[in-house]
Amino acid sequence: MTRVALSALLSHWRKQPMQAIALVLGLALATALWTGVQAINTEARKSYADAATALGGGGETRLEHRAGQILSDADFVTLRRAGWQVSPILEGWISGEGGRVRLIGLDPLSAPADARAAAAVLAGETEGFFGAEAVLLAAPATAARLGALSGASVVALDDLAPGIAFADIGVAQRLLDQPGAITSLIVLEDQPRTRLALAEIAPDLAEVAPETQADLARLTDSFHLNLTAFGLLSFAVGLLIVHAAVGLAFEQRRTMFRTLRALGVPARRVVALAALEMAIIALISGILGIALGYVIAAALLPDVAATLRGLYGATLEGALSIDPAWWLGGLAVSLAGTAIAAAGSLWKLSRLSPLAPAQPRAWARASARARLLQLVGSAGLAVVALVAALAFSGLVAGFVLLGALLLAAALALPSFLAACLHICAPLVRGNPISEWFLADTRQQLPGLSLALMALLLALAANIGVGTMVSSFRLTFTGWLDQRLASELYVQAADSAQAEQLLTWLGPRANAVLPIWHVDSSAEGQTAEIYSVADHPTYRDNWPMLSALPDVWERVADGSGALINEQLSRRAGLAPGDSVTLERGGAIEVAGVYSDYGNPIAQVLIAVPLLTELYPEVERLQYGIRIAPDQVDGLTTSLIEDFGLPQDQIIDQRAIKAVSLEVFERTFAVTAALNVLTLSVAGVAILTSLLTLATMRLPQMAPVWAMGLSRGALARLELLRAVLLALLTFALAIPAGLLLAWVLLDVINVEAFGWKLPMHIFPEQWITLGLLAVLAAAAAAFWPALRLARMPPAALVQVLAHER
Repeated sequence: MTRVALSALLSHWRKQPMQAIALVLGLALATALWTGVQAINTEARKSYADAATALGGGGETRLEHRAGQILSDADFVTLRRAGWQVSPILEGWISGEGGRVRLIGLDPLSAPADARAAAAVLAGETEGFFGAEAVLLAAPATAARLGALSGASVVALDDLAPGIAFADIGVAQRLLDQPGAITSLIVLEDQPRTRLALAEIAPDLAEVAPETQADLARLTDSFHLNLTAFGLLSFAVGLLIVHAAVGLAFEQRRTMFRTLRALGVPARRVVALAALEMAIIALISGILGIALGYVIAAALLPDVAATLRGLYGATLEGALSIDPAWWLGGLAVSLAGTAIAAAGSLWKLSRLSPLAPAQPRAWARASARARLLQLVGSAGLAVVALVAALAFSGLVAGFVLLGALLLAAALALPSFLAACLHICAPLVRGNPISEWFLADTRQQLPGLSLALMALLLALAANIGVGTMVSSFRLTFTGWLDQRLASELYVQAADSAQAEQLLTWLGPRANAVLPIWHVDSSAEGQTAEIYSVADHPTYRDNWPMLSALPDVWERVADGSGALINEQLSRRAGLAPGDSVTLERGGAIEVAGVYSDYGNPIAQVLIAVPLLTELYPEVERLQYGIRIAPDQVDGLTTSLIEDFGLPQDQIIDQRAIKAVSLEVFERTFAVTAALNVLTLSVAGVAILTSLLTLATMRLPQMAPVWAMGLSRGALARLELLRAVLLALLTFALAIPAGLLLAWVLLDVINVEAFGWKLPMHIFPEQWITLGLLAVLAAAAAAFWPALRLARMPPAALVQVLAHER
């Protein structure tokens, strides 16, 4: 009996292939987008872990210069003679055929025992590492990116960290053109008790806490959390399709369920078989979704890698590996999503009486009471959003606010559409066809509401994210023009060259502005301390958010400092407060400036104050003010006449171009996810219309019999889809603007520490509205075409059999 009952349940899908396609497609798409995002996140975190353990587990303390200066081989020798067990490291970037790669030079004989590159060398896996020829070790993908290097050979080894090339420190010094240079010294675990104190032998050095995987993971958490939020949104949209298809299938089989119960199949067994049926479908859909998710992740990974590399300096190879964590998670999500979508139908089935009426209820006819419950749920979610906004803080609270607002708008949509149709009713009174059209549209609302909710979520997400990205682009472009006011930026190789450069530039430039900085701390946070000259360039262009009336006078005389927005928000500082520096104690905050894209704190003080507090600061970088039409000529003179290498000269136009390129790559992923989400919503409308097409024939046949042609009925079906899409879009605009506000004023502040002004772009709404109409019309075209071509005999047969 169990086998026969299961066969009877599965026979429904053979008779209703469009429902089966809708269910599998909806679940597969939902799983695909979620799995794709998780695959990207998993690959990124794996890369962070590999990078963190590249030099021996990432848990070693390092010795670095207090002012951020480069160490030398002499420092290494001094410490080793004083009993310190340290290993030298030199880090830098080299350019290969496929882009930049981080180069790490190390001493394999003194490196930590579990350092992967050192272990590979000592195990004899490579030859010539210590020879005259430069040999670099890299992961296969990184080696391919490097290609053929001049004066060096690249050896590909498995299990090395991605995006990193390893070399003997002497080789690295030659390739980076930094003879005798050392970035830092790794302090090994086993240190002799007889070693001398660091303050006695190297007072300029300081012990730096180990950088672990968690450091980079925390820095990029906001980015991955945004990706996860998009994955959840896409999953929710797909789940609406699944819920609609499952609910329709259960309601259409009420007669079958009643018959099985009447034949003696226990209620628990019927429910168990229906659950088993859903599990089989979920597994099939999950496997398809995982395969599609892999394709999506592989397509998006290069842009994600570029974003992480540009924004955070995180290394992520553009190749995707198959990890059990995300594909098993995809199957689990598919099963869980199906369980959520089918829970209500299974609960109704468990309460179905064997004596229930044989005639199935029309699933597409939802009662006013159901709409009222949805409206109450919408109001409850609005309250949750309000509480999250007022009573809590943090990224989690921000995403709770975001999700509650979106779900509240989705649940309010059926009532909003019903109200709009009710308002339109008096306008068409006296026109029978128009009155029937509105009445029939109201009747179809429950059947289409889930698909329209999916469309609303997709449209709101597109409007919200589009507003955020465009606001960011507009603000970021203006901010770059302010911050990069100097026409040229140059860097000298050493102090002697810097003095010669200043003398040479004197008669050729309108002004030469020092851009010196040290890595220090402010308010107990890691901070960059920069110098700012007393010059109109800063007074006229620096992007201030808030400031004291005489801000630049206070900075110039050394009594005040400027801090970036990140430090202001994290430390709760405002103009008039005091900021405590590592050296020099407290200094008054004269102003707060915007500093988009910078994840750490920054302080600007006068040039004399910086050199007083940090006399060891490198004085090598300068901004040059000249007429814009003289930039190319001065650049040529710097190279040919003065002899400054081209890579030590930066045109502000090049900086802006690179910055804007990174910006566009940063949001390429969100744009792609927006398109995918909107596509899923279009599929939701299509599947809903296709599954409802057969059920609507008894309602369409009488109208046809009364004289309305099949072509006219098809055109009305298209018009209905377009009308509902337009009304849904009307509600999506305020929902999307609320979403943009949350992203700009809540999520962005919590994730990055700075706030963006919100700008409105109505032209984007027009484009998106047209896309919504096209998506709805395309979804309705096939069912309408089927209706227009339906043989009259089929409609007559419907009339003959309709009771």
